[in-house]
Amino acid sequence: EVQLVESGGGSVQAGGSLRLSCAASEFTISRNCMGWFRQVPGKAREGVATVYTGGGSPYYADSVKGRFTLSQDNSKNMFYLLMNSLKPEDTAMYYCAADRGSSRCGPQQRQWNFWGRGTQVTVSS
Repeated sequence: EVQLVESGGGSVQAGGSLRLSCAASEFTISRNCMGWFRQVPGKAREGVATVYTGGGSPYYADSVKGRFTLSQDNSKNMFYLLMNSLKPEDTAMYYCAADRGSSRCGPQQRQWNFWGRGTQVTVSS
């Protein structure tokens, strides 16, 4: 059974940084679609950043471009989201998502089949 487990969330002040981690089991993150999504209660889930981990160009939502960065460690089967210059509007539950595939890894381009349970990020002003 595929499992994705997020960690690294927390409470920070505006301008601070966090690095979210996603540990995958029974799923090889390399050469597949991986991504981070976020959701605020009462709002639709938003694709924050996604990528084909075999070497594709990452997608970043306009709201996070220049502040968030995806990375991966294939040897550890870990996927990361580094979040800098955090803003209060970044407050949300962040979810790691995965799907098998080598193309169309944009957040709206596929039905992501595997999800973690989320990690909460709270940014105070």
